[in-house]
Amino acid sequence: MILASTIRRILTQLRHDPRTIALIVVVPTLLITLIYFMYDDQPRVFDRIALTMLGIFPFIVMFLITSIAMLRERTSGTLERLFTTPVGKLDLLFGYGIAFGGAAAIQAGVAAGFAYWVLDMNAAGGLGLVVLIAVANAVLGVALGLLCSAFARTEFQAVQFMPLVVAPQLLLCGLFVPRERMVGWLQGVSDVLPMSYSVQALTEVGAHSEPTGTMWRDLAIVLGAVVVALAVGAATLRRRTG
Repeated sequence: MILASTIRRILTQLRHDPRTIALIVVVPTLLITLIYFMYDDQPRVFDRIALTMLGIFPFIVMFLITSIAMLRERTSGTLERLFTTPVGKLDLLFGYGIAFGGAAAIQAGVAAGFAYWVLDMNAAGGLGLVVLIAVANAVLGVALGLLCSAFARTEFQAVQFMPLVVAPQLLLCGLFVPRERMVGWLQGVSDVLPMSYSVQALTEVGAHSEPTGTMWRDLAIVLGAVVVALAVGAATLRRRTG
């Protein structure tokens, strides 16, 4: 009941923030449309890049939103007040994960549906698998955003974690250069970054009509990274910034 109450509180806050709703639901669709026009004469390239970005956009958006939202909870004193109630750290962290995971499901469904049915994106696998992986990647962004917010004192500092946490994963996930073609040490770094596995899982969906063992393994690795990030986040969560 405590977890359910926490989820309701977070969703209520989200519902009263139209700009955040627009960032979650509208912006990824607009960016996928931009990619479509960039590769209008190269449909196969669009299919590959758009499929990958359907997993990357939720990660970036949820990381940014969650890190700032949790920082506001701390700096406004809301976290201090919450911890005088039966709400625990795990209730709060998993509440954020589930609430924003639901928002991510809507985001992924809208963006992927638009890409499939309006922009005519082609992938061997079904829409449901794309949405599943996109949601897992979004929850990963939530978990890492919660973790990084513990080390920020201002919203500007929270945003500064994006080049540190998001940019290396974006560059080394295989979107620009296949991971197997990277030099040895870069491939080693890529192997420990969770986004590499979500992108590989999406690549499997794009190449196979049925889910493969590699796809399920990669998805399990992403979910394992979520659990680890939430556990570490719980250990580092502070009541107040000061």
